[in-house]
Amino acid sequence: MTPPLAASAFDSLRLDAVPDQETLRRVYALPGDAAVRKQMTELTEQTRRLIACSALVLIASADAEGNCDVSPRGGPAGFVAVLDSRTVAIPDATGNKRLDTLQNVLATGRAGLLFVIPGRTTTLRVNGRACVSTRPDLLSQLTAVGKPPASALVLGIEEVYPHCPKSLLRSGAWKPDQWLPADAQPTSAEVTLAQLRMPDLTIADIEQAEADSLKYRYE
Repeated sequence: MTPPLAASAFDSLRLDAVPDQETLRRVYALPGDAAVRKQMTELTEQTRRLIACSALVLIASADAEGNCDVSPRGGPAGFVAVLDSRTVAIPDATGNKRLDTLQNVLATGRAGLLFVIPGRTTTLRVNGRACVSTRPDLLSQLTAVGKPPASALVLGIEEVYPHCPKSLLRSGAWKPDQWLPADAQPTSAEVTLAQLRMPDLTIADIEQAEADSLKYRYE
């Protein structure tokens, strides 16, 4: 029999957590008029330009049971295609083949995007309906990541919201003088090795696998 998991800090904190929206709202002032009005249901010329400048998008999704996931997608600036003012398409470049995001979209038909522009503090949130497409005429347009992808995530826009820059300013994300030294954190290979819990693997094995994955990333 599998032993029960030990109680975590979450188990304690949830006992007196905020119970409802009314209680939560009492902790905060109401949002300003601009924070409400700038939410739109389609792209403007300016938000199209932001997407064209973005080299990184974070995709939020959930499965039918509500289990959440946020996964990154990257490519050269403009790798996400704007098909019209209410539709964008994200090529699915070769990755770990778990297909977490795509399977979630198949289950719920929903996704949320956060576009990030390296070196800039503007981010753009885009939420809406979603589907997975393998139509050749679409995929042939999405070659920014090297070749037509196996599939594309297509988002039918319902909400467009440009965030204020406070979070990126506070983080110093684009200020090298505020970055931690490289040896202050475990390497990607060290993290992966600990996660795999396979005693026969070494750091060198993982590093070689990572190098191969980058070398053959379009296969």
